[in-house]
Amino acid sequence: MFDHIGFRVRDLAAARRFYDAIAAPLGLQTADNTKTSFVFGRSAAEPVPFVWIGTDEPSFWDSGQHYVSASPIHVAFSAPDRQAVDAFHRAALAAGGRDNGAPGPRGPAEMNYYAAFVLDPDGNNIEAGKRG
Repeated sequence: MFDHIGFRVRDLAAARRFYDAIAAPLGLQTADNTKTSFVFGRSAAEPVPFVWIGTDEPSFWDSGQHYVSASPIHVAFSAPDRQAVDAFHRAALAAGGRDNGAPGPRGPAEMNYYAAFVLDPDGNNIEAGKRG
């Protein structure tokens, strides 16, 4: 499992609206980080893993020595149940996301995986899925 993921976006306000909308169905939340970024994760009491989303590279990323711009990306979030996957998809579309795979079974039947895919305002492929 990852500790955190960070990626840059062109329009922070559009990204914030999108991630605010998909947070609740997944049991997650967004929180301010700086004027040019926010974080997306569980809660202050459970701070990792999290996703950092911003328009500028943070100063602690060693002036770009370790940052490679590779967009779009694919991030998959665990959903608590199939209804949350459906709610994630509806919320994402209502917040300006684009459908990239309606909720439904994915992979071989033995995987028992149910997921949905949307493109965020920057074209990143955001997935929510439930195993089992």
